Amino acid sequence: MAVTESPSLSTCTIHIERRGGRGDAGARALERHLRRLSGVHDVDVSFRTGDARITYDGSLISEETIRDAVRDRHVSIQDESETATDEVSTRSELRQEVVFVGLTLLGMAVGLVTGWLEGPQLLMWAGYGVAYVFGGWYGLKGAVETLRHRAVDIDLLMIVAALGALSIGAPFEGAMLLFLFSLSNTLQHYAIGRSRRAIKSLVEMRPDEAQVLRDGEEVTVPIDEVAVGDVFVVRPGDRIPLDGVVTSGEGTVDQASLTGESVPVPKEPGDEVFGGTINESGSLEIEVTRQAHESAISRLIHMVERAQSEKAPTQRLIDRLEQPYVLGVFGLTIAAIAIPLALGSEFTSTFYRAMTLMVAASPCAVIISTPAAVLSAIASGGRQGVLFKGGEHVEAAANIDAVAFDKTGTLTRGETQLTDVFVRDGLADESLTPDELLSLVASVQARSEHHLARATVSEAEARALDVPDARRFQSEAGKGVRADVDDGTIHIGNRSYVETVLEDAAIEGLEPGLDRLRTLEAEGKTSVLVAREHAGNATVLGWLAFTDTVRPGAAEMIEDLRSLGVEHIVMLTGDNERVAQQIADEVGIDEVQAELLPEEKVATIEDLVERYENVAMVGDGVNDAPALATATLGIAMGGAGTDVALETADVVLMGDDIGKIPYVLGLGRRTRRTLTVNLTIAFGAIALMVGTILLRGIPLPLAVVGHEGSTVLVSLNGLRLLGFRE
Repeated sequence: MAVTESPSLSTCTIHIERRGGRGDAGARALERHLRRLSGVHDVDVSFRTGDARITYDGSLISEETIRDAVRDRHVSIQDESETATDEVSTRSELRQEVVFVGLTLLGMAVGLVTGWLEGPQLLMWAGYGVAYVFGGWYGLKGAVETLRHRAVDIDLLMIVAALGALSIGAPFEGAMLLFLFSLSNTLQHYAIGRSRRAIKSLVEMRPDEAQVLRDGEEVTVPIDEVAVGDVFVVRPGDRIPLDGVVTSGEGTVDQASLTGESVPVPKEPGDEVFGGTINESGSLEIEVTRQAHESAISRLIHMVERAQSEKAPTQRLIDRLEQPYVLGVFGLTIAAIAIPLALGSEFTSTFYRAMTLMVAASPCAVIISTPAAVLSAIASGGRQGVLFKGGEHVEAAANIDAVAFDKTGTLTRGETQLTDVFVRDGLADESLTPDELLSLVASVQARSEHHLARATVSEAEARALDVPDARRFQSEAGKGVRADVDDGTIHIGNRSYVETVLEDAAIEGLEPGLDRLRTLEAEGKTSVLVAREHAGNATVLGWLAFTDTVRPGAAEMIEDLRSLGVEHIVMLTGDNERVAQQIADEVGIDEVQAELLPEEKVATIEDLVERYENVAMVGDGVNDAPALATATLGIAMGGAGTDVALETADVVLMGDDIGKIPYVLGLGRRTRRTLTVNLTIAFGAIALMVGTILLRGIPLPLAVVGHEGSTVLVSLNGLRLLGFRE
C-alpha cells in the first residue's frame, strides 16, 4: 500500500481483488461502505484495475481500520509482491473465459441445428443448457454479488433478458444474447489487459543478472543482490541491468524503451545510464546508483499502473450514472410490459418486446468506451517515454489553450557557460585579477545548486584555481547568494539583490557596475554583480556574464503547438528581460515574463488560468514545483533521473526531449476525439434501437447484435490509441 502525505490528508492505494463475481456494482458498494467511515474524505474503487484509492484524515482514522473495512466487504488485499502472481491468474482467467465463450457458441449451434432438423428434443435442450450455463456463468456470479450489495448492474440485465427469452419459448435468442455478451466481455478484458501489458512488458527488458567486477574479475550476480556502489560491465549489444553512472569507457546507448528518444545517446564517464536500455557500441563500466526496485524503469512501471487506476472525469461520471441508469432500464422494461397488458395486448409478444428493449437500452458500450480509450492512451504514452499520472490528465491535455515554459533547462539546454569575468576599473585593490575574482565567486557558488553557480564552479575547476573556503552561506531565491570568505562577505546577485539585500549599504562603484550589467544584458547575456562587504562598507569588485543556448528543435516545437490549436505561449524566467526576450524571439514565444521570483511564477500562472482557463506549465520539476502544481496541467522534463519530477507534475517526460510536448497535447486531443466517437456510437446505438423498438419493433437477435456489436466496436476503437505516434 502506497501512502502519500499532504498537510492535512493522506491518500492510500490498496491493491485489491474481490472474491467472486465481476462488474462495478461491488466497487460502488465498497465505495459507499468506506465513505461512511468517519475521517474518510474520498474513495475511488475499481476491480478492473485492482486498486482502491482512499483519501482520509489520519487524525480520525488509521490505515489499518480502512484495510479492515475493505476485508469486511469480502474483498482481499494484495501485497505488492503478489503482482506477478496476479498477472498469471488474470491470464489464466482470460483463457477460461475464452473456453466458456467457445462452449457457449457450441451449445447454441447444437440447439439451433437440432431444432431446425427436428432432432431429439433432449439434444436440443442439452445444447441450449450448455450455452446458458457457460454463457451466463460470469454474468450470474456478477449479478449475485451485486445483489448482495443491494445494487443492480448490467450483468443482472443480461441474465434477466436471457431468462425472459427462454421463458417465452425463444431459447436461441437468449443463448445468442449470452454468447455475444460473454464474447464482448472477453474482448473488453483482452483490450484493457493488452494496454496494461504494454507497460508491464518493460519489466522483461531488464536483465536478471549483471556482470559485476569483484577483485578485478567479472562475477555474474542476480540484479537483486547488486548493491549501490558496485561496478558492472556492459558490452556492445547488452542490455544495461541497473541505473548507474559510467565510470570507464565510451559508447552509445539506445534509451528508446524508457525515454522515447529515437537516436542512440552518446555516453562517457560521468554520464547517467538507465536499466533496461541497450548498449549499442563500446564497452562500459558502470557504478550502480539505484537498486533494482528503485530503477527508473521500475518507477515508470509502478507509476503507470497507479495512473491506470485513477479514472478520467468522463469515466467517473459514467460510473456514478451506471446504477440509476440500470434502475431506469428495469423501470422502462416493467412499464413496457405493464402498460400494453393493461391496454389488452397479448402477453408473449409484449414480453418479447420488453426483453428486446431491455437488451437494447443496456449501457455496456457506454461504460467500456472511456476506460478502453484512456488506458490505451496511458500505455501508448508510457512506451514513448511520456508518463501520465492519471486518466484525468489525459483529458486535461486535450483542452489546453495556453502553454507556459520555464526558460533555463526547458527552452534552453540549461548548460550555462561563463563567458566573461570583469574586474572593476579604479578598484582600490589594483592587484585583483580576473582569476582571483573568479576564485572568490566560486568559493561562494560551490554551496549553491543554481545553474549559474554550476557554470562558475566548472570554469574555476577548468582553470585549476585555488578556491578558498566559504562560511555562513545564504541564498535569496531568484536574486543571489552571499557567504563569508576570508575577512569579508562576498555578495553575488542581480539588480534585485542589490536593491533589496544591500539597499541600506553604501556601495562603492555601484552605478558603473549596474551600467555594465545593462550593457551585458543588451548583448543577450545573463550577468551578476560581485561585491565585497567589510566593516559595514561594500565595494563592487566586478561582474560575471553567462550565456545559454536554445534547445535544438525548440522553434519547431512551438510551431507544432500552434498547429494543435494552442492560442498563447508564454516564457517565465527569473532571468533579465532582455536575455529572455532574445530567446523568445528566436523560438517564437508570444509573451515574456522575466525577473520572476518563484511565487511570482505562481501568480503569473494563476493570471493565465483566468485568461485562458486551461494552461499547461512546462518546467524541470525542481525549481518550478509550485507553478507546475498551480497550472491545469504540469509537465516536468527529464524524469528518468529526477525523483522530484516524478512526484511534482501531472505528466512527466522521462527523457529530456522538448519535442514530446506536442505529443502530450496531441495524444490528449486524439483521446478526446476517440471518446467522442465511442460515446456517439454507444448512445447512438441505444437511441436507434430503442426508438425502432418503440415505434415498429425489431427481433431480439438484432437488438443483441446491435448492443454487443457497439460494445466490441468501442473497445477496439479505444485500443487504436496504442499505436498513436506524433
